[in-house]
Amino acid sequence: MQFQRTIGIDYSGAETADSSLKGLRVYMTEGGGPAAEVPPPVGPKRYWTRRGLASWLTDRLAEDIPTIAGIDHSFSFPEAYFARHDLPRDWDMFLEDFHAHWPTDQKNLYVDFIRDGIAGLAYKRGGETRWRRKAEEIARAKSVFHFDVTGQVAKSTHAGLPFIRAIRLALPALHVWPFDGWTIPADTSALVEIYPRLWAADYPNEGRTQDQQDAFVAASWLRDADRDGRLAAALQPELGEQTLRLARHEGWILGVVADVMSAPKGRSKKGASRGTTTPGYRNQNAQIVIGPTGRPGTDHNQQIYYLHCGSCGLNYGANGSDIHIRKCPRCSGGVPGLII
Repeated sequence: MQFQRTIGIDYSGAETADSSLKGLRVYMTEGGGPAAEVPPPVGPKRYWTRRGLASWLTDRLAEDIPTIAGIDHSFSFPEAYFARHDLPRDWDMFLEDFHAHWPTDQKNLYVDFIRDGIAGLAYKRGGETRWRRKAEEIARAKSVFHFDVTGQVAKSTHAGLPFIRAIRLALPALHVWPFDGWTIPADTSALVEIYPRLWAADYPNEGRTQDQQDAFVAASWLRDADRDGRLAAALQPELGEQTLRLARHEGWILGVVADVMSAPKGRSKKGASRGTTTPGYRNQNAQIVIGPTGRPGTDHNQQIYYLHCGSCGLNYGANGSDIHIRKCPRCSGGVPGLII
């Protein structure tokens, strides 16, 4: 295993940077052990604050223990944002520019205060709800500019980016993936962007809240994937040249392992549009798409697809959003399939 410790963080953009937030949760594994929730320091705050979490995380990542920490908000903005505001395609410069206009780490500031013009300079650095980064398009994640909707990432991203900047300034040797490169050197700690929904199907909820579950899933997957080689593969996604260029400043979501807009090696451009729901698609666990059922799935805006296990021959159903990470329920210990 490359990492001795994994950390999963379910973030929250509610209230202020110093508010005690029930939705801000942290789980951690050490030495390959089980994921356990990390409570905030003893004191008057019952839950983590964003400022307190950033300080704690900085301390952990500074220790001489190879650690990988995943946070579930976007680390950057779409290319369209850089183009509209004539910004250099440089992530560190983006962080500085963002903080100058959206100082959401200041005391007593809500994200909405800046949105409403009470503080900051948000009117100079806006975006459109239709804008999404390439990784968000592939993962079907919401836009970082889509506020005030269920499951939004916009508020947590706008609240969290100043603290990503602070951690980077405090820890120059920290590897922030993929901005510092797709390969994380040995014995080096790393910070990555995650999307727990990609792995949720593999980890049953055992009485945890959704926020706890997301942090638990992230810490657990990072541990398990490091052990069996999936993490190494996820850190080296198969992307086309155009997407690689975008990712230098847009960043990437760990677990999005391929650019579905790029033609696979050895195929003509005509055969390039093989998404994860395309009949014949085969994921890294040998699960093959037979085709759609037309029946509604159990995930948001999904339908059920017929899957076939290339190892044992089992046929079963799965949400389209789960196909790329599915394991066989019979021979690989995957979660039960959906009824087809």
